[in-house]
Amino acid sequence: MAAPSSDHEPPVTPRGDGEQYFSGGPTSAPRPGTVSLDLPDRSLRFDTDSGVFSPGRIDPGTKLLLMELPGLDHGPVLDLGCGYGPIACTVALRHPDLEVIGVDVNPRARDLCAANAAALGAAITVLDPAEALEQVERVGTIVSNPPIRIGKAALHELLGSWLERLAPEGSAYLVVHKHLGADSLARWLRDRGHPVQKLRSRQGYRILQVTSH
Repeated sequence: MAAPSSDHEPPVTPRGDGEQYFSGGPTSAPRPGTVSLDLPDRSLRFDTDSGVFSPGRIDPGTKLLLMELPGLDHGPVLDLGCGYGPIACTVALRHPDLEVIGVDVNPRARDLCAANAAALGAAITVLDPAEALEQVERVGTIVSNPPIRIGKAALHELLGSWLERLAPEGSAYLVVHKHLGADSLARWLRDRGHPVQKLRSRQGYRILQVTSH
């Protein structure tokens, strides 16, 4: 699934193991590594491994989302598809007064997210999707680089289930590359009655703010 990166194509980190990062149980041999996230307000390091999303670098869409994310007032904050934790950890460190929940289908990613949060002193609860749907009835904010490559139908089901749990005053902040369907996703959200605002468009990425209908 490797592809060249440019301003016109969504960058995909080469994997070499043929395994999808959204696998419910990665089987690739561990290849531990570390990546750095440098933001205006902080610099963080994360442990990574094979079989998770963007193990070789912080995904550009993730970094853009964290660069442009406004201050958050409503919790709990849900990172849907948390991976090894760059979004969840950054939000938790910026907003220690808000509950932050990271959700991922990939157990290797969940373990990394929990370990990275502990190392950084970020208070995060990490859950698998079934646990999250059972335990979390309402969220104040969703901040996510969603797993677009699971397919449109699965993505719509995933986002729809959580947007229904978004508090009336809450917002979801999603980053999606235009070549992976950002504009069609925005249309689908509007068709479901959700107001959608494009907060930022840069290097092919769209940051969408979605509010309750």
